[in-house]
Amino acid sequence: MKFITATVEHLPAIVRLLTDDEFGATRERYEEPLPLEYIDAFARIEEQIGNSIIVAIDKEEVIGCLQLTIIPGIARLGTTRGQIEGVRVSHDYRGKGVGESLFNYAIDQAKAKGCEMIQLTTDKKRKDAHRFYERLGFVASHDGMKLIISNE
Repeated sequence: MKFITATVEHLPAIVRLLTDDEFGATRERYEEPLPLEYIDAFARIEEQIGNSIIVAIDKEEVIGCLQLTIIPGIARLGTTRGQIEGVRVSHDYRGKGVGESLFNYAIDQAKAKGCEMIQLTTDKKRKDAHRFYERLGFVASHDGMKLIISNE
């Protein structure tokens, strides 16, 4: 298994992973050709410094992914944070250490870019994910909130 920064060629597999999930199945859309929204979003991620999608690859197949964003900040004496989101591991590879290895790689990447903290958000209904993150050392220290903005 290897970890690399995703390229646009990995995008269909990434979207497939996003849809292969009880929550993603209702809010994502995998079809061929891919909806332009995904292609445009990936281009914006590639353009932004410190923003990338990392994929886990086994036998030339994308088996896991996450998005890592490096966020310079003023708070906490100018602490730089790593934000992890969009974490997915293929059903066939769950429970085999892929997620933990993917996180360790992302954390190492964040440290190399000066991050002193890694943060993530997770749906309150994802109890298995919460246990996984806690096992990795994450602490549920804050409550998150979001506002969905319509561009209409």
